[in-house]
Amino acid sequence: MQNIENKVAYITGGTKGIGLGIAKALTENGVKVAISGRNIKAAEEIRQTLGNENVLVLQADVRNFDDEVRAVEQIVATYGKLDVAIANAGVGKFAPVDELSLEDWNAMIDTNLTGIFHTLKATVDQLKQNKGYYISIASLAGTNFFAQAAGYNASKFGVVGFTQAAMLDLRSYDIKCTTIMPGSVTSEFNGHVPNEEDAWKIQPSDLGQIVVDLLKMNPNVLPSKIEVRPTKTK
Repeated sequence: MQNIENKVAYITGGTKGIGLGIAKALTENGVKVAISGRNIKAAEEIRQTLGNENVLVLQADVRNFDDEVRAVEQIVATYGKLDVAIANAGVGKFAPVDELSLEDWNAMIDTNLTGIFHTLKATVDQLKQNKGYYISIASLAGTNFFAQAAGYNASKFGVVGFTQAAMLDLRSYDIKCTTIMPGSVTSEFNGHVPNEEDAWKIQPSDLGQIVVDLLKMNPNVLPSKIEVRPTKTK
């Protein structure tokens, strides 16, 4: 297994839900972590929650490429390198396609799809230099379509296709690329407030453990696409 202690990881949308679960798992395994979000106050509060000096918080909006460039510059200035980029930031807006607003469509495409390209584009030089890892957080909605999710499906199908094509483009640089496709997860996604009735769902800590396992995996092995489901339904 690979030693990941003192690796440096950047997690977009790392202030809650899946991103925070990944951040906790990585810091517990000795990884230096940078988390970004649009709300710097929330990010600062999360850093205190993590209680780890090896956590850098950044204000960045993945829809803005310049924000991602500045985030990477801050990470390198602080830690000297970047080994892992985790494109996690995402939004979901659900409505029948004939009722889906232009604003909601653009929010999903710009954040979920264009955002992960911005994150890769901004980090790729560091990933090349350090033979790093790029991980996108997609969804089972990236291969399974359902009603009232035309925009969300479009964005997540795109995430899966993008990451798999990027994997083929970047493997010659010894960069690994994986997309993780969770089903029902306990999180604040789409305005949900986590509660005890979410116990049957995948937990953010479970996805954090998957990321840790990926980073520790033999460098000759690449699970390029991972579908994750709860063991049981509600």
